[in-house]
Amino acid sequence: MDYITKGLWQALQLIFGFNQEVVEVAWLTIKVSGLAALISIIIGMPIGCWLATRDFRGKKVIISVVNFGMGMPPVVVGLLVSIVLWRYGPMGWTHLLYTPWAMVIAQTIIASPIIASLSFAAIVSLDPKLRMQLLSLGATSWQAIFMLVKEAKIGLLAAVIAGFGRAVSEVGASMMVGGNLKGETRILTTATVLEVSKGNYDVAIAFGCILLFIVYGVVTILTFIQHNGRQEHP
Repeated sequence: MDYITKGLWQALQLIFGFNQEVVEVAWLTIKVSGLAALISIIIGMPIGCWLATRDFRGKKVIISVVNFGMGMPPVVVGLLVSIVLWRYGPMGWTHLLYTPWAMVIAQTIIASPIIASLSFAAIVSLDPKLRMQLLSLGATSWQAIFMLVKEAKIGLLAAVIAGFGRAVSEVGASMMVGGNLKGETRILTTATVLEVSKGNYDVAIAFGCILLFIVYGVVTILTFIQHNGRQEHP
């Protein structure tokens, strides 16, 4: 148990001592996962809302593909992105492999289906007659969708929380496409794995604690936004 206590103490020292390497790793983690989550919201949420408000042939097939994406193994995503970005791959000319952008791409692919699927579920869970009532009262199709999104606020923000949590906790794909390069692509998850492989469990615990602090902070902010204006009942 000594190494756990030591790890927690070291985490506090690293955080409040503003260790340069730790600050760089933590800041890169926030930038990469935050950007991936933002792009995933821009991609996934409209897809989920569109699927929930439209009926067309092949809809169930698309929904099944989105749901399949939720369970896509991260290592497979990492492999596919690596192949595409490899210097002899289709997009090798971009030279994005082993850069933070490659990690953003991988995390976006992983998080987008989660946000799309949960957004779809949030809209579908509303009263199916609500959209027709809005349209009958003179609302345009876009106005009706906006009102549905507003009504499904709690569920949609839950989708955002899940998407960010999936992105920031990802390690396999990030390590494959980023390379875990010190000062360039090392983030908290890959740094934790590296320290464990070196037997530095106290440092690994420190990195893990910092990651938990970041995730808790972001989730707390989103939770307050999620329940803003709603009264809690016992």
